[in-house]
Amino acid sequence: MSVLEMKVPSPGESISEVEIAQWLVSDGDYVEKDQTIAEVDSDKATLELPAEESGIITLKAAEGDVVKVGQVVCLIDTSAARPEGTVAPKVDAAPVNETVSAPVAVQPVTPSPDPIKKEASYAEGTPSVAAAKMMEENGIPANKINGTGKDGRITKQDVLAAMSSGFSADAAQGWGGTRNQNREKMTMLRRKIAERLVSVKNETAMLTTFNEVDMKPIMDIRAKYKDAFAKHHEVNLGFMSFFTKAVTEALHLFPAVNAQIDGNEMIFHDYADIGVAVSSPKGLMVPVVRNAEQMSLAEIEKEIKRLAVKARDGKITPDDMAGGTFTITNGGVFGSMMSTPIINPPQSAILGMHNIVDRPVAIDGKVEIRPMMYLALSYDHRIIDGKESVGFLVKVKEMLEHPERMIFGSKDPHAVLLGL
Repeated sequence: MSVLEMKVPSPGESISEVEIAQWLVSDGDYVEKDQTIAEVDSDKATLELPAEESGIITLKAAEGDVVKVGQVVCLIDTSAARPEGTVAPKVDAAPVNETVSAPVAVQPVTPSPDPIKKEASYAEGTPSVAAAKMMEENGIPANKINGTGKDGRITKQDVLAAMSSGFSADAAQGWGGTRNQNREKMTMLRRKIAERLVSVKNETAMLTTFNEVDMKPIMDIRAKYKDAFAKHHEVNLGFMSFFTKAVTEALHLFPAVNAQIDGNEMIFHDYADIGVAVSSPKGLMVPVVRNAEQMSLAEIEKEIKRLAVKARDGKITPDDMAGGTFTITNGGVFGSMMSTPIINPPQSAILGMHNIVDRPVAIDGKVEIRPMMYLALSYDHRIIDGKESVGFLVKVKEMLEHPERMIFGSKDPHAVLLGL
């Protein structure tokens, strides 16, 4: 008998351990080479573990176990024959640091005695990770959704379709009038987020300054050019690209906002790697747009879309989130009017966007109704003075209210800004 020991590969620099989030096969199953057999959580992202060879698998760790990088988590008997009546499925090779949305189902064989975990193969009615998260948040049981994925698996699109069509009164779990409690273990990612947030509050001199911006100029540009922009660049024109562009210009004028503290030294960056906070099934993710100061609006929009899709599909990697110098978070998409965002260490500042609300404001001595947004800049007062923080936020406001200031010498500055 030839047995292969499968060890946890290193998902990225500085990561020494991971947590077994979910086994996608059962103890004693026959697995194919490159088949996704498990999903593991690091403190930065959810990753997948593909089988290194084909054979009968024996699990050496249970779901929820925290294992060291390099630790053996399963054995594969490579000398075992494929069960009769089964055909080798077509499996696309996938990198360890990406998450496949629909792992290939395998034909289970009789489990070995005393299996480590309960049966967990993908069968009809089993939701994907993203679908399961959405079902949990909305109290939707799996038996109310028809899966259209491979082998009847429930996809995120199936959940969205079911929600849009409506449910009967007993479809959602809702408030049952009971006194029951449900205790769940925090994921490694959630524990790391909690640890970092507490450390920021304890280890930085964090303050927040506020301002408001008239979004009418940006909204007018979008209304005028959104169709041409989408046709020309094959990506929609959103607000985030304008904010990213304004932030990079302001960071150039106020370099301390783009710096960080390292012991008794301050590190200043001559580039702007902007982290963009996005919501994902595993929690808040902050992928980084590299060298945003050199990008056009179209390039920023494309990169943000690419990273956001990876985060929401569970395919984000540690490298995608490493090394940011400044972060932008948009609580407005959830309806937030104002907040004090927490700094993303080791960065020294974060900009919070909020919802856009029509408010009466004074324009040239007259009261007008304008679409207004509150902005919040949280910063580390150890490295950023009040004058710099206020000046930075005022500069962001000025460029958003006068987008033509982001460029120079154009007969039609809006068209040039949009790359048309």
